[in-house]
Amino acid sequence: MKLGVFGTGVVGQTIGSKLVALGHEVVMGAREANNPKAAEWAAKAGRGASHGTFADAAAAASELLFNCTSGAASLEVLRAATDANLRGKILVDISNPLDFSKGFPPSLFTPTGDSLAEQIQRAFPELKVVKSLNTMSAPVMVDPAGVGGGDHDVFVCGNDAAAKDRVTEILRAFGWKSVVDLGDLTAARGAEGYLLLWVRLYGATKSPMFNVKLVR
Repeated sequence: MKLGVFGTGVVGQTIGSKLVALGHEVVMGAREANNPKAAEWAAKAGRGASHGTFADAAAAASELLFNCTSGAASLEVLRAATDANLRGKILVDISNPLDFSKGFPPSLFTPTGDSLAEQIQRAFPELKVVKSLNTMSAPVMVDPAGVGGGDHDVFVCGNDAAAKDRVTEILRAFGWKSVVDLGDLTAARGAEGYLLLWVRLYGATKSPMFNVKLVR
């Protein structure tokens, strides 16, 4: 399957490499077609990996896109990808609306009663936004067995049930045993808000290698 990944940072490279390892063709999108980080990633990831602009990545994807950009840049990135290239596709939104303008720890730049995922959905109504993987560090996203043997949870939420099912298939391929469906996209408010606790847990444990498990 041909997939697009927006973002050349740790999350984008980690997700992109895992998808290539699973046999997918992946185009990593950046602001400029000759982005050196994207070019270096493609060379290392090997066969099936390529790079270009955000629009190139969106156009190349047959069905699924991954938003691995910083939350503050996400809407700008998606506009650069163009609505025509995004229309009808599934966007796995991994971004978080973290605001570091007043230092650490961060706050959220989204107002109460809203989320970045919902803002993306409103801006691109024909895009099928599914929020997932934003509640953990990049290594855990693609290797859940690296924490507690994989006995913990990943969350999904979105307005399109079929899109959530498709994303769940990808998560299973990543190794996730427990995928918890939180409901419609308004649940992204909670998933994104959890990052305020995540950064505190990171500070307390001095490691990003942890996750949460729903115990009932």
